[in-house]
Amino acid sequence: MNIKDYFKKSVWESFMNSQTMTEDVVLQIVIAMSAALILGLFIYKIYQIYFGGVVFSRSFATTLVGMTVLTCMLTLAISTNIVISLGMVGALSIVRYRTAIKDPMDLLYLFWAISVGITVGANMYVLALSACVLMVILIHLLYHRQKRGMIYIMVVHYEGELTGDEVLRAMKKIKYQMKSKTLRGSLTEMMLEVYCRTDSTVFLENIRAIEQVKDVTLIQYNGEYHG
Repeated sequence: MNIKDYFKKSVWESFMNSQTMTEDVVLQIVIAMSAALILGLFIYKIYQIYFGGVVFSRSFATTLVGMTVLTCMLTLAISTNIVISLGMVGALSIVRYRTAIKDPMDLLYLFWAISVGITVGANMYVLALSACVLMVILIHLLYHRQKRGMIYIMVVHYEGELTGDEVLRAMKKIKYQMKSKTLRGSLTEMMLEVYCRTDSTVFLENIRAIEQVKDVTLIQYNGEYHG
């Protein structure tokens, strides 16, 4: 028997074996899909709790659950049938996803959901659970604590050479970093990145009370401008 005949025989045997749904196979599928659904809902909840953006996207969070379940289904199908695996490789190679991911953390959650689906589909439940525990620790310690407080972009328009110094003195203990300073005739535009640990914006009133300040604008900053 040459290599070509052996390959044909292997494909045929794989195809025939996949057509027989034994009780063990059905039980394996039910357990894997149930575990994928539970862990997908767990990822959904973690995303909801630690979401640090401006507007929570329920559709994206639901996508995480669906991604986990569907990836598990694909892994189960590929692992039991070489014919289906070759077909899926060809089908998935022509798929193009053009939805822009603005927050890098959203990309992390997507890969987390896909990874959990693959490991559960491969019956590696301990690995999937261990990864979930480590991811929660990672997000809580390295990202969530860093996100405490709010970052704003403050834009101040004023006149006078010394007014800018008065604005900076009015900031007092508020952490800030100057981003730009633009001179337009007698009017100056100063842009500061401001870090506030609380929701209190009393410093805005102090700045607005300065005589030559024309207006003050505070914009929430999260990697992009949100008006």
